[in-house]
Amino acid sequence: MKIVIALAAFVALGSGHALPSVPGDNSHYVEGESRYIWMPDSEDTPVLVDLHEPVDKALVHARNGANNQYWLYTRSNQNSKQILVNGNINSVRNSNYASNKGIKVIVHGWNNNGDSHVNTVIRQAFLAVQDVNVIVVDWRGLAGSSYTSAAAGVPGIGQHLGNFLVWLINNAGGNWNNVHLVGHSLGAHVVGSAGRQAGGRPSRVTGLDPAGPGWGNNGNALNRNSGRYVEAIHTDGNILGLMNAIADADFYPNGGKHPQPGCALSTCSHGRANDLFASTIRHNRFTAKKCNNVWEAELSTCSGSNLNMGNAQINKSGSGIFALRTGSSWPF
Repeated sequence: MKIVIALAAFVALGSGHALPSVPGDNSHYVEGESRYIWMPDSEDTPVLVDLHEPVDKALVHARNGANNQYWLYTRSNQNSKQILVNGNINSVRNSNYASNKGIKVIVHGWNNNGDSHVNTVIRQAFLAVQDVNVIVVDWRGLAGSSYTSAAAGVPGIGQHLGNFLVWLINNAGGNWNNVHLVGHSLGAHVVGSAGRQAGGRPSRVTGLDPAGPGWGNNGNALNRNSGRYVEAIHTDGNILGLMNAIADADFYPNGGKHPQPGCALSTCSHGRANDLFASTIRHNRFTAKKCNNVWEAELSTCSGSNLNMGNAQINKSGSGIFALRTGSSWPF
């Protein structure tokens, strides 16, 4: 019913402004050329996005990274957040933050918030297998604006996150060798910016289907300089996610594109990266084969050396392009 409502809303929009018809499955979309694309909202309902919508610079300035919230979860408060405030050491001292434990940071994407599925499923997976500090970054103020404005604000959101981590470790303790940053969609580019702001010191950075529209050849995108080991899991390449290899290790489950197994909606494949990654944290059983190029990865005909996709290991390493097949439902 929600899809029908979204489609009906677009029909009304089109009739009022003489816009061209846009297929609901994103089959029309061409990166760098198409103006409209369907993206999921906070409830995974497809909504039509105008990629030419002007950036609201005043809004980007007002809702910058200084408004980020940092929610701490540990095994002592797995479902009840504790808010850490940048510059307020008492907010850390009065929390369950433990400087001798690893730090996992999770960042959501457009139209999401700290309570969204990406944070819940990955937070719970980490705490199920490791006794760590999990910090969920809530940047809903800007993420809830238009896609173009949210994308424009990503570098600032990431830079403030990087500064927060530097402050946290310098003042409350911690070890950069135990820091793992994870981000989905626009959040992947946020953690990329944060890692670079922190001088590339995070031990590991994971981008989950890094956002594609507007991010091809974008110097602010996630890249290899964001951490000691940077990986990307591509599940909706050339549409909502990037298809090009951008990390030390780039994984292309099921060809890296829509439709992922079990995905009927056009927006489903983009979020599949989150559940695949959460599954790898809990089970670490997805072995990928190294490919000669992205085209070979798309066909899943690779036969090179093995590297496990995802998992929770902090000192993971590897490089290249990798492909694998998964199932259609949890745990895939």
